[in-house]
Order: sequence, then C-alpha cells, then structure tokens
Amino acid sequence: MKILGIETSCDETAVSVVSDRKGAWQQRILAHHVASQISLHQAHGGVIPEIASRSHLDVLPTLVARCLKEAELDMGDLDGIAVTGGPG
Repeated sequence: MKILGIETSCDETAVSVVSDRKGAWQQRILAHHVASQISLHQAHGGVIPEIASRSHLDVLPTLVARCLKEAELDMGDLDGIAVTGGPG
C-alpha cells in the first residue's frame, strides 16, 4: 500500500510518500520534502494564518510532484492520501 501524506497544520508544508513492506506493519518512507515558511513570518514576530495558507497553496503542487518523482510513482499508483485535519 502506498500513501501520500500532506501536512499543513502551521507554517511548514510537508509531503511524503510511505509504503508498507508487502503488508507488514513497518512502513517505509519513499520520499519526504518540507518547505519552511520561517522567513515569511519572521518580520511579523509569529505565524500569520493568511500568509501560511497562501504559501501552502503555492508550494504544494511542487512538493507533491517532487515526492512522486522521487518515489518513482504517479498519482494512479497511490492507494490513498492522508492530509492534516486542522491546525496544531
């Protein structure tokens, strides 16, 4: 089973592709990339939700494509997608 994971709960955008090892409970990371937003928020002294959400939208397509390429997979090869359900 291959799962695309997307994490966008605060000021970093993370994408990964994990696989179970032929049905075993152990998972294996096939690809993982993170885009930090520290420089975007530093001038404000903290995270600005509107800036964070716009940045997630900007970088997600690139991170997803990069992870899929690194894992040597296409979207059709995935068995599922797991995403952040809320902040924090």
